[in-house]
Amino acid sequence: MATSDYLIQDLVEKYGRERTSLMPILQEVVQQKNYLSDQDMTEIAKELDLSAAQVFGTATFYSFLDTEPRGKYVIRVCKTITCDMHGKKLIIQTLEDMLKIKVGETTPNKKFTLLETNCLGWCHEGPAMLINEKPFSGLTLERIHDIISEYMHK
Repeated sequence: MATSDYLIQDLVEKYGRERTSLMPILQEVVQQKNYLSDQDMTEIAKELDLSAAQVFGTATFYSFLDTEPRGKYVIRVCKTITCDMHGKKLIIQTLEDMLKIKVGETTPNKKFTLLETNCLGWCHEGPAMLINEKPFSGLTLERIHDIISEYMHK
């Protein structure tokens, strides 16, 4: 039995086999593994007596439920028009230059993934980004350099 099978069985024991358990199980698999594999989604479907299509549909609907491997630190830059008006394009360019990857890519050492995402709820202090679960707002080029430099040394 694969390690992820044990993880999923443990999560089913923790959250139960009801349809309402699907989201917490998906979220915790992503939290522990950084993404949901096809095998994970198939196993969750079996355990919850759901179709694989229902699990896959739910997982792919939510942008924070990654269905492909991501870096240790997932950087999600808000792509709303408000953040765009406050310099988001320059922020993304700076991140791409520092990390030497483009939006949608992961660094070769699997440390960083750079993504754009829908509203983070920080429009009043844009541009904004998340690194994993931690929000950063009011971004400037200097702040980006400081933040990313700190994460590079973690």
